[in-house]
Amino acid sequence: MFSIEHEFDATIITLVDEGADNGTPLLEDVIVSSFEDCITLAQYDARTDQSRIITLSMSQARDLAAALNLPEGVYRINKP
Repeated sequence: MFSIEHEFDATIITLVDEGADNGTPLLEDVIVSSFEDCITLAQYDARTDQSRIITLSMSQARDLAAALNLPEGVYRINKP
């Protein structure tokens, strides 16, 4: 399950781990914030009682989106 919210300077997507039917433990929500120049991914880490944040450039985010739909290999995305 996920939600999408539009803020003044960012679009916020929250990914909720609903788990599988096989008893797999649930993980904390992942919050994806899309700004004009970067995208951040944040997830709470209970072991350290802190949120972990990863920042992707827009180019890295485009590459990640493309990679999710490609077979194994090494690729370079050519800009139009």
